[in-house]
Amino acid sequence: MQPADDARWLAAAAALAERARPLASPNPGVGALIVGKGVVVGRGWTMPGGRPHAEALALEAAGKAARGATLYVTLEPCAHRSTRGPACADLVAEARLARVVIGMRDPDPRTAGDGISRLEAAGAEVRTFDWPAEKLGLAGHAAWLAHSRPHVTLKLAMSLDGCIATSSGESQWITGKAARTHTHRERARADAILVGGGTLRADSPRLDVRLPGLEDRSPARIALTSGDVPEGWQAIRSPQDIAALEGVRYLMVEGGAQTASAFLAAGLLDRLLVYRAPVLLGGGTPAIGDIGHDTLEKAFAQGLTLQDRRQLGSDTLEVYQRA
Repeated sequence: MQPADDARWLAAAAALAERARPLASPNPGVGALIVGKGVVVGRGWTMPGGRPHAEALALEAAGKAARGATLYVTLEPCAHRSTRGPACADLVAEARLARVVIGMRDPDPRTAGDGISRLEAAGAEVRTFDWPAEKLGLAGHAAWLAHSRPHVTLKLAMSLDGCIATSSGESQWITGKAARTHTHRERARADAILVGGGTLRADSPRLDVRLPGLEDRSPARIALTSGDVPEGWQAIRSPQDIAALEGVRYLMVEGGAQTASAFLAAGLLDRLLVYRAPVLLGGGTPAIGDIGHDTLEKAFAQGLTLQDRRQLGSDTLEVYQRA
């Protein structure tokens, strides 16, 4: 019989994994908890640069208390040895834990089930939840291995009638302070942030994180343009070029309308953030242009599902995931 609170402890491990993002990139940010007799005896999350791994830190914190306890870890413990450290599957096996509860099997072919096999061979009971990567903070890891590109989040701040600027081009600020603060929180979770060349030339955006204590989380700055970019920026010529962005596992696309349309038309969307302000602009600049959906069948084929809706001051945030 499986403990009823496995899901609760695993969710706590997933919350820990948030601390690793994006500092662990390009390695996956993993969270781990070791629980013995209903008490947390060890915890860890992937450190900046990818080492030490979450399991290693949790085992070090638990010490002898790990023996006979349960490890809750968001990703299957790695099975490949590295010059930077031992395989986590071996460390966990040596610790003689009674159970290991895993949020997701690792799609990395260097592990891909081998970690679980080693744990079972060592006598541990293994339970795998196979939660979606997004729920575990592993969307970037999964997107890279499945598609050889970063996980893409598109952010749109618009009026109720779907405009991102007035007819005169004025756009600062459609949304209020709470929504803008949330945007900065999302920036802090990204490896890189991208705008179009038009937005770069018109607004000279800083694209930094202006939250106390998180200023050092400001992402790399990318522009989708055929022109030159300022020092400290990187240019790409087409949305498909994001596959060549070194070390980027989470990409946030912020503006403007042509750039949003280019990514949508290319099918390069995993997550959509829509911030809606309670205002009607009428005749303003549409949030997106033509993306080739001349039938409703094509439009619905995007497979967008509402995951969250919340109030941010006077604005509303809707979060959509693509299946």
